[in-house]
Amino acid sequence: MHVLSQTLGEVLLDWFRRVARRLPWRETKDPYAIWISEIMLQQTRVEAVIPYFERFLERFPSAAVLAAAPEEEVLTMWGGLGYYSRARNLQQAARMVAERGRFPETYEEILALPGVGEYTAAAVASIAFGLPYAVLDGNVMRVMSRVTCDFGDIGSLATRNRLRDAAQRCLPPGEAGDTNQALMELGATLCLPRDPHCLLCPLAAHCRARAEGVQNELPTKLRRPATVAVETALLLIEEEGRILMRQSASGGRMAGFWELPEADAMPGVAATEEAHRFRHSIMNRAYRCTVYRAKLPGPAEPPPAGYRWIERSRLPNLPISTMAKKALQMGSRDR
Repeated sequence: MHVLSQTLGEVLLDWFRRVARRLPWRETKDPYAIWISEIMLQQTRVEAVIPYFERFLERFPSAAVLAAAPEEEVLTMWGGLGYYSRARNLQQAARMVAERGRFPETYEEILALPGVGEYTAAAVASIAFGLPYAVLDGNVMRVMSRVTCDFGDIGSLATRNRLRDAAQRCLPPGEAGDTNQALMELGATLCLPRDPHCLLCPLAAHCRARAEGVQNELPTKLRRPATVAVETALLLIEEEGRILMRQSASGGRMAGFWELPEADAMPGVAATEEAHRFRHSIMNRAYRCTVYRAKLPGPAEPPPAGYRWIERSRLPNLPISTMAKKALQMGSRDR
């Protein structure tokens, strides 16, 4: 009953083909499109990715088009998905693919692309090319830790290797792509972090954790970084339909993105009123942001070094940090 085998994979496949959600990247075998979807899905909910994926593929339908696009436009199209190094790596990899003239067709070649790790390489290799590589993301780790009743810390390499090996043993010949997607689908829809829907699960009869009544205790994650609370103040300085902004310097996580000035960086500028407040999270940092309307000391005074006046009409076509975007949207409603 608890032996992992390809039979378990066949049970998964039967379930998946009956109930799988219809997602745009599941309607194609184009490795470029599948790769784009997998990069977008990193750290991002499926529902949030769908409109971005469709717009991105419409504007950049091939690696060659993406490779030739201005970086600012790529970042603008990516804006809102976060983790912007993904977009830069994506374009760098697209240049490599375009230069090669074809998308790489082996696991090792896919893994060599910038921004691609073992999970993404396995996903693209299996879904686009049918190669027998098991994926291991958060959903799959949760499913396999419960099926095998593995209490090892999923933050450790040894536990991850065990869970990947377990998933690998479930792949029926020639069905790696759909089986990987079935495991991810199961984790996303039924084998949930809290209160898994065991009565509806196709693997209920194979799950050791359910048999022992410990499904809610798995997976085990021992190391969790503490949330850091950060207070920040942004200045909304506007004159004649123009917003004072600065572009982040190259080399940083937000390089190339436009941001509102922080109050601490402009000590000579006085705030005229508090506009609004909002919360924003980046990884383990929880920001409480206060936005103040402000004016430069003199109407004819040039903007401080590093800052530029940006016409509001240009904002939709520029890469803008998510925090600045929230501040500007709320500021527009307050006008």
